[in-house]
Amino acid sequence: MSASKPKESISRILKNVLNKSEQEFVAGRRNTVLQTLNKLKIQCSQKEVPNIALLGSGGGQRAMVGLLGSLVQLDKAGLLDCILYLSGVSGSTWCMASLYKEPNWSTKLETVKDKIIERIRGPEVSLTDPMAKLKKYYYGKDLFSLTDVWAVMVVMSYVKEIDEHTLTEQRKQHNKDPFPIYAVIDKQSKQSNDGDPWFEINPYEAGYSLSGVFVDTGDFGSQFHKGSKIKHQDEFDMLYLQALCGSALGDEVDIKKTMWQKIKAFFQNETTLEAMREEERERTDKAMRKEKKTEAIEADTISDASDDPISPPLDECHRAFMDLVNMNLSVLNGENPSGFDKSIRTNLNDLSGGKRPLISTMETLETADIRPEKQYINRFTMEVCEYLSSQIQNWLFDAGISICKCMAEWIWGRKYNFLHNMTDEAVHSTLLQSETRDYIDAGLLLNSPYFSVLREDRDIDLIISLDFSEGDPFMTVNDAAETCKKLKIPFPEVNVTSEDKTKPKDFYVFKGQNTPTVIHIPLFNAVNCGDKVEDWRKKYHTFQGAYSAEMIADLMDCC
Repeated sequence: MSASKPKESISRILKNVLNKSEQEFVAGRRNTVLQTLNKLKIQCSQKEVPNIALLGSGGGQRAMVGLLGSLVQLDKAGLLDCILYLSGVSGSTWCMASLYKEPNWSTKLETVKDKIIERIRGPEVSLTDPMAKLKKYYYGKDLFSLTDVWAVMVVMSYVKEIDEHTLTEQRKQHNKDPFPIYAVIDKQSKQSNDGDPWFEINPYEAGYSLSGVFVDTGDFGSQFHKGSKIKHQDEFDMLYLQALCGSALGDEVDIKKTMWQKIKAFFQNETTLEAMREEERERTDKAMRKEKKTEAIEADTISDASDDPISPPLDECHRAFMDLVNMNLSVLNGENPSGFDKSIRTNLNDLSGGKRPLISTMETLETADIRPEKQYINRFTMEVCEYLSSQIQNWLFDAGISICKCMAEWIWGRKYNFLHNMTDEAVHSTLLQSETRDYIDAGLLLNSPYFSVLREDRDIDLIISLDFSEGDPFMTVNDAAETCKKLKIPFPEVNVTSEDKTKPKDFYVFKGQNTPTVIHIPLFNAVNCGDKVEDWRKKYHTFQGAYSAEMIADLMDCC
């Protein structure tokens, strides 16, 4: 199935057939590969040109910088133009997004590299820009989720820019570069362990890698019913794509702590508070002018903000909101949240004039063992949000409430399902039923995009696996081999020793009969790190803030 053509329906295509635009790209790129191999004194005919895919694993900013450094080394060795596909997950996609901003980046990689490094080691984007971006995300789509928040509050702090270009804009800009594939997974398919979780996004189409069903990238996120587009949604930008791909920087508790801390910092910042108050003053002024229509009242409203009848409720609602954020943080930190619980109840009671029924308490809130059940905290958060949202008409406050609701329900990457209510026996029924699907960081299932290039129609001969993972440097290739065995996808057998895991070599070659060959390259290895592999791993652990200029330079040299 495909909606690659410029029409508002999904039409059936045969499985194992590439999108026409990708076919044309591949044909041209193979000519480049042939010329490059000839320069390297490797003789082969046009038909014998190998299809080579380069994979970038996840790993946050370590993966972003690591992939950039690896590409620079390939370029210096004259091997970069041998690569047909460049596919990434998580942090590697941050590098890809930065590269593909520049048309034909591989022809000027040294210059592009310097620009990227100069940007990511520079200052963060000022708060007013993320605030404006959050507003665009909040009002610009039907389905707002934590991915929008992650883009603005987390990804932006690493990539240091707001990239509002779209993937489809790149269609004719990279005929001299490898074909880019961004990989994520379908959350529902992962959780139910059925269907096809492997999802890919490229400049031409987005869809399920193994099921062979796709939609035009420009329509990914629009609402479909039985194969026809019924409501258009604007294409997401590159900042959002980086958040969609790169949101698994740690386990769920780490991510939740980071999110609540970011929410707290954003909404208690004086710039945010002043923006809220300014919107309230403008709204109140407009309402009063309409009602009273007298210059005296208008002048009094504008000149004396303290007389604004909306201001006290805003501040009280904001206080309850911040208590709610702090309550969630205290629970995650294993601390007693009862003080925040009491403050919220008192505040809501005052706001409602005693008419607001109290949300039921939980006994564990008042015991020595302060570990309230997750279900209670989520329900409490939802109920408080429902009440607060009825009190204030203010976009920033509304956005804050929506964010807290998404936190309670843990909603990431929600999109309309382009397969909704279709009937096709070739596609797993679970992919056809729900109106929406949630797409998340592929690192939560497999931290390298093997299945984007293992599509039979891509006919890959050689996979170069760059592994920037934290911990076991062979987990990705081992998991890929195991999954391929279950799915009966050709993949070489992987054998490594326990010593390899602690002192990995600089590369490994895994071969099989009638399988692609895999060259696996751990970032930190005994060749570039000597006997200090573990020291390098600790220095560049995944869950930390943006790297310093010195850390970036050292990591680039390590590649």
